This record gives sequence, structure tokens and C-alpha cells, in this order.
Amino acid sequence: MADQFAALIIVVPLIASLFVPVFGWWKKKLCYPWVVAVLVIPLISSLSVLNTVMTTGKFSYRLGGWAPPWGIEYMLDHLSAFVLVIVSSISLIVAIYSKKSVEDNLPEKTVPFYTLFLLLVTGLMGIVITGDVFNLFVFLEISALSCYALIAIGEEGAPMATFNYIIIGTIGACFYLLGIGYLYIATGSLNMADLANILPDLYHSKVILVAFAFFTVGLAIKAGLFPLHTWLPDAYCTAPSAVSALIAPLMTKVAAYVMIRLMFTVFQPNFSVNMVPVMPILGWLSVMAIFWGGIKALAQTDLKRMLVYVVVAEVGYIVIGVSVANRMGLTGAILHIMNDAVMMACLFLVVGAILYKTGTREIHQLRHLNKKMPFTMAAFTITALSMCGIPPACGFFSKWYLILGTIEAGQWVWAAALLCSSLINAVLFFRVIECAYLKPMEPAYALNGGETKHEEIQRDEAPLTMLVPIVIMAAGVILLGIFSGKIISSVIQFAVPASF
Repeated sequence: MADQFAALIIVVPLIASLFVPVFGWWKKKLCYPWVVAVLVIPLISSLSVLNTVMTTGKFSYRLGGWAPPWGIEYMLDHLSAFVLVIVSSISLIVAIYSKKSVEDNLPEKTVPFYTLFLLLVTGLMGIVITGDVFNLFVFLEISALSCYALIAIGEEGAPMATFNYIIIGTIGACFYLLGIGYLYIATGSLNMADLANILPDLYHSKVILVAFAFFTVGLAIKAGLFPLHTWLPDAYCTAPSAVSALIAPLMTKVAAYVMIRLMFTVFQPNFSVNMVPVMPILGWLSVMAIFWGGIKALAQTDLKRMLVYVVVAEVGYIVIGVSVANRMGLTGAILHIMNDAVMMACLFLVVGAILYKTGTREIHQLRHLNKKMPFTMAAFTITALSMCGIPPACGFFSKWYLILGTIEAGQWVWAAALLCSSLINAVLFFRVIECAYLKPMEPAYALNGGETKHEEIQRDEAPLTMLVPIVIMAAGVILLGIFSGKIISSVIQFAVPASF
């Protein structure tokens, strides 16, 4: 039964995307409930797959019954099942949230939006589930092409941002494809499990070294790692609110997942850590990403653009956990993939709701928003505290493991960077909280005798289709923190290579 669930994760959203234009031609309003109903199936399937992996161990599904390495294989283990649940759950929540945002910003583009939305989700989940390096490239391009189109229909400046993203994203895809080519030349196989068995005897080959270099650079571009992140700020900032809420939590995290998969599964940890000097390079680039993202975020007055630069810094967190190459660090990196996806989703959902109700994203114009949108701002504050690393929110626990990993590796500068990043985040988010909660009331008009009358602030919360997903994500920030120990002991410890 678990095999069939593995197939449904990809087949259902892919085929369903073909029916969205049919519903749109008949009755446009049916597109939204169709997409929400469809995305429930991958979530249930992902949870079933994760349960199977936790109960009986990893398993594979042969697409079309063709045996690997000639046929395409889906590989389900603790890491892929864990990330599948993250992708499917956030995709469903953002789909629910999207209704009002799409009606407001893209009333004439509802049908193409939801078609591309399902294709993007299909691509992301395909990247995670596949056990074939070339099939991974195919899904990578499905997700990228869908993402380009979704960003391009955004606000002013979106077409140019999309063009830049296409150019740099294509370069990243070409690097990855060249890596596949070199691997195939040397091994004659594309199956990940098969490659893992063949490659150790070829580690001395310069062809393999070149392939690894191409993979690393290509995935660093896709993940938005400094200084290869230049496509990211404009693309994520100008995208429609519902698109930003989907791609900001997931696109870079899925790329980080692929980096972990290739470096520690396809290639043995010994090769990635000891035989090539890539880990120190990635670690120092991550430190630069943390500071650069934080400094650029401090300079922003647009709340959404501020969060986009926070994404750049958060990628640095995950890659630092990878680069220390020990159990603590990699545990923190995998945990932070989940935590940061949930936190970023919540923050971008909040920003979209604020824009929908107020028409602005400027931080200085958010005065007294706690009274206008109390639940939305409460969710923002909870997530902001998590971003700063305040327990029991989930952000604290992944940062804790990351810091322990850097200390265990003797990388004290990296540990200091992680600590400083929490202080930077505190300054960043307190600016918003101060404006929304603590700014004094301004007199609206004067009465006879010189007295002033303050204008009454009416509560005007986001619609339920927006507010419920926001509250769910904010609750997730707390619950994932409380149950982080259980998540690590049940799933993540088995996702970390045994050699660590």
C-alpha cells in the first residue's frame, strides 16, 4: 500500500493540473476548491510514507515496473519522507490561503495561476522523492519553469526580476546537468543507489571531482547561497503574495535537501568532507550570507523585502550545519529545513494579509496594527520571537544544534556568527513589533478648548481563508519547538549518515 501512496504523491497533482484549465473554461470559481482538494491527497500520502519509513525502514518504488538502474526509482527514506511532509503540508496551507489574494491581485489569471501552482508543487515533491539524478533534473526544471511564470505575473518589476532569475537559474541548472553528464561518463548509471555503490572506486578520478564541483555550484545557485543569491531578492519580493508564501519557505529548502542528498548519500561523507576542500568554503560563504543578509535586511523599509533578505541569511544557517560535517550540525541543518520553512511560510502569509487589508508593506505605516489585525500580528510576533531563537519556539532548537555542531567542529567564528544573527534578527523584528504595538497614538483632530481627540481604531482582520492558515502556521512554530526532541529521535537521527 505504501508503494501506491508514493506514486500518488506525484501523479495526483500532475494530472490534476491538466484539469484546472477545463474547470476554468467551465466555471472559474471551481479552480480553487479543486486545487485544495487535490493537495490533500499528497499530504495524506506523504504522512503514510513517513509512517511506513518510521515503522519498517526505507523502501523504493519502481516507476512503471522497470527495474533500476535502467528504470526510474522513487527512494523513500527518513530524509526524503520528512521533507515530503514539509512540502505537502505547506503547499496545502498556502493553497487554502491563496483564495482572496488571487481574487484581489490576479482576477483574470486565476486559471493559469492554479495550473502553475500544482505544477510547481509537483516539481518540488518530485525533486524530493526521486532516486534518479537525471529525473531530479527534470523535476528541478518543472518547478523552475512554473516558478518563473508565477513570479512574472507579480507586481511592477516582476518581469525584469523573472528575467534575471531565468538567466541565473538556467546557469545553475546547466551546472547540475553537466555534473550529471560527467557522472554518467564515468559510471554509466543515473540511479542514486547504484551511483553510491560505484563511485567509491572512482574517487581518484578527476572526472568525478569535476562532476562534484558542478553539482555544488549548481545547487548553491538554486539554494540562493551568498554570493550566488543575486536572483533571489527581486524575484521573491515582486512575486504575488501567495507565490512568495510558497516559494520562500520551500524552493531554497528543497535545494538544500538535494545538497545533503548528493553530498552524503550519492557521494560518501568521506569524499565530501576529507577528499575535497568544499566544506570550509561553504562554511565561510554561509557566515558571509548570515551577515550580508542581516545587514541588507536592516536597510529595508519594505517588510516583504526585509524578509527576503532574512531568507538569504537562513540559507546560510542550513549550509553551516552541512559544512561542519558532524552529527550535531547536520541534525541542526535538517531540523532547520523544517523550522525555517514553517517560520518563513508564516511570515510571508502575514505580509500578504497585511498588504491585502492595508495596501502597504512599509514598516513605518504599520502603526497600531495590533489593534486592527490582532490575531495576524500575534502570529507575526510569535514567529519573530522564534526567528530570534527564543524558546519554546522551534527556531531556538535548530539553532541550538547548529551552534553545538560548530563548537564540536572547533569553528568558533561560525558559532559567533550564529549567535550574532539572533541579535540582528532581534533588531530587525523589534522594529516592526515596536511600530505595530508601541508607537503612541497620534491625535486625529482638536476639540474646543485645545483638547485632542484620538481616532478610534476599528478591528479589520484578514478573511478567514487567510487568517486560519496564519494561525495554523503560528501554532506550528510553537508545537514543532515543543516536540522537536521527538522529531529528532523518531526521524532526523536516522536521516543523518551513520558515519557521523
